[in-house]
Amino acid sequence: MSFTLAIVGRPNVGKSTLFNRLVGKRLALVDDQPGVTRDLREGEARLGDLRFTVVDTAGLEEATDESLQGRMRKLTERAVGMADACLFMIDARAGVLAADEVFADILRKKSAHVILGANKSEGRAADAGFLEAYALGLGEPLRLSAEHGEGMAELHAVLAPLIEAAEARLDAEAAPEVDVDLSDEDDDEDMEAPVRMPTAARPLQVAVVGRPNAGKSTLINQILGEDRLLTGPEAGITRDSISLSMDWQGTPVRLFDTAGMRKRAKVQDKLEKLSVSDGLRAVKFAEVVVVLLDAQIPFEAQDLKIADLAEREGRAVVIAVNKWDLETDRQDKLIALKEEFARLLPQLRGAPLVTVSALTGRGLDRLHDAVISAYTVWNRRVPTARLNRWLAGMLEMHPPPAPGGRRIKLRYMTQVKTRPPAFVVMASVPEKLPESYRRYLVNGLREDFEMPGTPIRLTFRGQGDRNPFRAKKKKTPSRLRKHIEKKSGS
Repeated sequence: MSFTLAIVGRPNVGKSTLFNRLVGKRLALVDDQPGVTRDLREGEARLGDLRFTVVDTAGLEEATDESLQGRMRKLTERAVGMADACLFMIDARAGVLAADEVFADILRKKSAHVILGANKSEGRAADAGFLEAYALGLGEPLRLSAEHGEGMAELHAVLAPLIEAAEARLDAEAAPEVDVDLSDEDDDEDMEAPVRMPTAARPLQVAVVGRPNAGKSTLINQILGEDRLLTGPEAGITRDSISLSMDWQGTPVRLFDTAGMRKRAKVQDKLEKLSVSDGLRAVKFAEVVVVLLDAQIPFEAQDLKIADLAEREGRAVVIAVNKWDLETDRQDKLIALKEEFARLLPQLRGAPLVTVSALTGRGLDRLHDAVISAYTVWNRRVPTARLNRWLAGMLEMHPPPAPGGRRIKLRYMTQVKTRPPAFVVMASVPEKLPESYRRYLVNGLREDFEMPGTPIRLTFRGQGDRNPFRAKKKKTPSRLRKHIEKKSGS
């Protein structure tokens, strides 16, 4: 979108609440505790007939050092410099504080268009604070209530001319480029492609998950080529699941940075529960899940649970081992990692395992190739005829069991869906097939059809009796029955 609006202000003035209202979804975490938002979150906003990009920022605090608050402030100031306009929000009930005056001076220098919004203005308790807002020298304030949706018409009236001017400027800049060759635009539609590859309209959804302080945000910053996400030595910096769209080595992707997931028993804080829940939702909507491990302490119990969660959700999984630059004996360490992976996560046998360094950027090309490979396998479809020839060979090598002396018959097999691959086998008595035989077939599918690591769903179904007359008792016609009764009586 051509116009970007950054929402800025002190902590707990209602920025995330307004952000959620503008995008029409509960994307940003909202809580009474100040300082919930730490990263920049972008969303596609709709306000009447207006369409624009809105950015939720961390609360401005008077910290300029390298502390967490200082790094959050630098990230917010960067968003202000990149945005076309800023909506500076104050708390009308609290009135204008000294910090508001300081930040108003900063915004006046950094942004060409500053809109002043007095939030929480519902009721008479906010009248005094609303009048105080005039003293900031940013023009007439807007009386807003992000919680109840008040003042949206006034915000629309202020934004409309700014967005129209931005779109007109963009059209003027793009006007000379009218000779565009679109002859090859629909060529791909005529090709029989086995897998739908990501496009700009439908990018590849990749979620990066792991324990706290594994380096998820640093890894995504390295892929982006800029410090877009807040990072630092403190564990648990990321709270929201932040999505970022980009072109990663020619592949359109949307990367999701998630909060670190600790053991459930250790998650007591309400805000951390919301963060973990937000991360789990990102896993459910992702197509490929990158499970990021710490090379110093890999495959802890929590890592295994996270990887197993991604498999149970049916996502394509890539295991990435971070902080590889700190390892000295890398060859032996890699062999040990692969052995542990095969032993501890047999349900993901064959999934890509890649070593990376989020700090230096080494291994990111291998990570990209592993993500594309996992996505391709996740979308793989096997023809039915080939499947049934394969099934006949598997039955010949290892026939199904014969409970009660009667061999279970597997008659037919087909693939019912992809993403992940799911297969159905018609069996005579599916309920008597042991789990070991299902694993035998799943492992065979992985090896023979080159589907390593991806979750495979295999279901056995009973064919039932296909003859509609076999279950019914044959009825003797009434005339014939009377004749027989008469003969037998005589």
